[in-house]
Amino acid sequence: MTAPRVDTDTLRRLPKAVLHDHLDGGLRPATVVELADTVGHTLPTTDPDELAAWYYDAANSGDLVRYIATFEHTLAVMQTREGLLRTAEEYVLDLAGDGVVYGEVRYAPELMVKGGLTPAEVVGTVQEGLAAGMAKAAANGTPVRVGTLLCGMRMFDRSREIADLAVAHRDAGVVGFDIAGAEDGFPPADHLAAFEHLRRESVPFTIHAGEAHGLPSIHQALQVCGAQRIGHGVRITDDIVDGKPGRLAGWVRDRRIALEMCPTSNLQTGAARSIAEHPITALKDLGFRVTLNTDNRLVSGTTMTREMSLLVEHAGWTVEDLRTVTVNAVKSAFIPFDERNALLRDVVLPGYESALANSPLT
Repeated sequence: MTAPRVDTDTLRRLPKAVLHDHLDGGLRPATVVELADTVGHTLPTTDPDELAAWYYDAANSGDLVRYIATFEHTLAVMQTREGLLRTAEEYVLDLAGDGVVYGEVRYAPELMVKGGLTPAEVVGTVQEGLAAGMAKAAANGTPVRVGTLLCGMRMFDRSREIADLAVAHRDAGVVGFDIAGAEDGFPPADHLAAFEHLRRESVPFTIHAGEAHGLPSIHQALQVCGAQRIGHGVRITDDIVDGKPGRLAGWVRDRRIALEMCPTSNLQTGAARSIAEHPITALKDLGFRVTLNTDNRLVSGTTMTREMSLLVEHAGWTVEDLRTVTVNAVKSAFIPFDERNALLRDVVLPGYESALANSPLT
């Protein structure tokens, strides 16, 4: 018997968890327009709807480098204290409005210092904005917890400095570290000093790997650098033949290493061909710890609700599948074990039960 699929209204209410979402990729179009006018930055258009469409069209190039280039305009309005406070607060409120109960937001402080802020001031300001957003979301009856991942840029040489910031702010909202940027040609081992420092200080980290580059990138991220999660990781399927994982894929599955998969974004960068054929479904069915994520909500024109809807519509996902990836995300969050358990016990699982009990299924 085929399991029932969740209806659209229920889908919106389901508690969600997102581990892979970039702050500078999730601004509101209207906010970009307003802040750009304030700082004198020229945009492709000053109409918010047209700007949103411009981002989406530019991102659908199938080219990761061009996809990343769209961030020029969001970063331009995130160089001041005012811009960072506003975008961080709105980021949290937008997650809460999408039914997200736990999120991890990532950004690169080194890309936000052109206005005169130091990297440490950038981190402090973003945390202030996130805290304000969480307070407002709680007051609105839609509480959400948001942890921060600081990113070093893999094509530059400041990752060790950013790792220091992650260590310094780990008791002030920063929960981990990542490296971001163009993957091909910039291997994670180039930043081994940062990863070794983080391991010594017991700060967890994830690494973008297996998106624009294949198995060697994933192998290096895990076996050389020691990543606890993998950002994207779609190319792990290169090590699966006739449903049987090879040594690297088996390592990822058997050690419950979370894959932070982003279906819409992966289509846009050419890492996957369609939602129906996206590796997330096959990997889920093979028992990998896959998680569902948005990556960049403005750039990809998406939300967690939309990502779920696409999988339901095009890949036959059921509510049980959605619950599985949500539980996977919470289990793999970079927060303490007892806090993850409490979130599952008190929020996520009851939320699924409540949503299903009060809505028809199709």
